[in-house]
Amino acid sequence: MSYQALYRKWRPDNFNDVKGQDTIVTTLRNQINADRIGHAYLFCGTRGTGKTSVAKIFAKAVNCEHPQDGNPCGECQTCKSIAAGTSMNVIEIDAASNNGVDNIRQIREEVQYSPTEGRFKVYIIDEVHMLSIGAFNALLKTLEEPPAYVIFILATTEVAKIPVTILSRCQRYDFHRITIETIADRLTELVTAENISVEDKAIRYVAKAADGSMRDALSLLDQCIAFYLGRELKYENVLDVLGAVDTAVFTRMLGTILSGDVAECMSLMEELIMQGRDLSQFVTDFIWYLRNLLLIKTTRDTGKIEEVIEVSKDNLEDLKRDAGHIETDTLMYYIRVLSELSNDLRYSTQKRVKVEITFIKLMRPAMDNSQDIGDVISRVSVLESQLQKALEDIKNGAVAVPVNTAYNSAENAAPAMKKPVEKRVYDAVPEDVKAIAAGWNDIVSTIDDPITGAFLHGAHVTLAEDGISLEIMVESLSAYNSLRREEVIKSIEDVIEERTGVRVSIKVTKLDDDEDFHSRYVDLKELVGIDIEVDDKEELI
Repeated sequence: MSYQALYRKWRPDNFNDVKGQDTIVTTLRNQINADRIGHAYLFCGTRGTGKTSVAKIFAKAVNCEHPQDGNPCGECQTCKSIAAGTSMNVIEIDAASNNGVDNIRQIREEVQYSPTEGRFKVYIIDEVHMLSIGAFNALLKTLEEPPAYVIFILATTEVAKIPVTILSRCQRYDFHRITIETIADRLTELVTAENISVEDKAIRYVAKAADGSMRDALSLLDQCIAFYLGRELKYENVLDVLGAVDTAVFTRMLGTILSGDVAECMSLMEELIMQGRDLSQFVTDFIWYLRNLLLIKTTRDTGKIEEVIEVSKDNLEDLKRDAGHIETDTLMYYIRVLSELSNDLRYSTQKRVKVEITFIKLMRPAMDNSQDIGDVISRVSVLESQLQKALEDIKNGAVAVPVNTAYNSAENAAPAMKKPVEKRVYDAVPEDVKAIAAGWNDIVSTIDDPITGAFLHGAHVTLAEDGISLEIMVESLSAYNSLRREEVIKSIEDVIEERTGVRVSIKVTKLDDDEDFHSRYVDLKELVGIDIEVDDKEELI
């Protein structure tokens, strides 16, 4: 016999095998046990969550000659014929290819005839949202008052496209995304039964990559097993095979853009191209990722976020973390620019160049000469932040304010020159701080959040004015807004203590746009191994 894909071989054939949809399964079994079977059901939810499988199990259960607690026995002739797809009482229709009025009229004619065996004739219409308006209208009357022996089960991944008149005639069941734990447990059962050696960490990664779809998980696992056939499947092997679908690349790209590192962005773009990633698809997926971040930042009811953006709980936590690094106005600006890019790529012969230029524009907003009001608001927000910082500097005496001299009759006096700011110098740098500077790259690589890591990688590290604390100085406003958060500062302090055994206070400062860091400060990372002291002229050597 030819090889059968895992998702087909291990498709559930009774309610006990259905994973992650316990509420729906319990309700349907209770209806069967109590003989309170409805005439029309609507199964809706994302792909691979069990809609069609549950529909077939339900069709077997209502016609089974010896049902067992609402479950089909699987042994009687009716169950066997339905499982084999030869039963005349269970009719599966793909609405994607049979979506016309004539197809529905044929169903209306067929329902007049009672089932040849069993109690019910069950019509399973998959992807029902693909029906035309005329077909929906033709289905209405039959759906509302079908013969007593007819059951309709409508399945769809896009319930919003179903007319209200159809929804009101059906019992609706929402199939939710399956948790990573449930998928991982099921995959473990299957690989054990198949006598395949798979590392637990690899199974968990496949479950996470499936993003709530059991069928996707089985397909991805099948792909990985085929690539490393006859060998133990390890975590690193799974990463090699599934690297192109790893959504972590969006987090890396966002961190690169926010940090303003053009070279790193181009390097990541080259990496994507070498992996065979289609740039048009990447831009589309990246827009969807940014859209999810925007919804997280603007949705007040946190309990409904998972439902709104349709991702698993684990991926939702990663998205919440990423959303904390970026402002709402910036997100809307990014989405607008990338949406225009996505439209332009359809007709572009130089996709890579167009994508690279657009991403550079995201890192250099001043290059965008559009007059969109959203962009103006975004730039005003940036200016307000810079003005607020300048006012704080003036208040703290960090910057001298120019004053006008008196006027005479001949000419206007020029404003007084701003007092030059002296370079920050210290008698000595504590050994603990030197140790932190020496291991800074290792510290940054330990940070779990890739966006925070990207910001720290491009930051300057110097000694604060108190001569004890560390001051992290950044040029990007996004980096400043992200790193200055209390929880982020604490996490950096914790990592430093874990890596070096030293507990040090962190201060985050934004450099002015025209400020040269090296003219005023010393980056401790660049002076590792050099004694830092003050000479007679109070200059650092």
